[in-house]
Amino acid sequence: MADSRNMVYTIREKLKNKTVGIAGAGGLGSNCAIALARVGVGNLIIADCDIIDESNLNRQYYFLDQVGQKKTIALKENIHKIEPRVNVIVHDIKLNSSNITEIFKECDVIVEAFDLAEMKQMIIETVTAKMPEKPLVIGLGLAGWGENNSIKTKKTNNLYICGDGKSEVSESNPPLAPRVGIVANMQANQVLELLLTAGP
Repeated sequence: MADSRNMVYTIREKLKNKTVGIAGAGGLGSNCAIALARVGVGNLIIADCDIIDESNLNRQYYFLDQVGQKKTIALKENIHKIEPRVNVIVHDIKLNSSNITEIFKECDVIVEAFDLAEMKQMIIETVTAKMPEKPLVIGLGLAGWGENNSIKTKKTNNLYICGDGKSEVSESNPPLAPRVGIVANMQANQVLELLLTAGP
């Protein structure tokens, strides 16, 4: 048990000065941010312009009494209830190809957590063109339920794709907590791998 605690401490020491950007604070972003906070990532930069709706509660890390609040503000509050030492910087803003580079310029890794395909494409194009040195971890293919073994991580240069790559959200194939949570935590796990295997 002592060795395990020492390893956790060592990991937290390495992560405390790292910075992760999260583009979106919905199902992927909120769950990924919580996972990264729990393991001790020292700085999280979170950007979103949405408010919490009751329909979000089936998959996003919010609570009923937070409905109507800004997602960024509520997520910062929830993170600090779990790990108050995390420095959480929030931007209540709609991300675009012009502001992404400024908001996430200090990040060691960027996590894409958008719902819309066009927003996913926009951040991929922006980061690969303007910030090619920064790893980008995206979620793609997470709707529905079941098919655990179809969810994987693929790497292309500095782009890491978590999900099955095909299951799009629709009325008959909604995003639900289990698969959304799996992909969000895969993203967090990929971020950890990148941070813990990088140089000091």
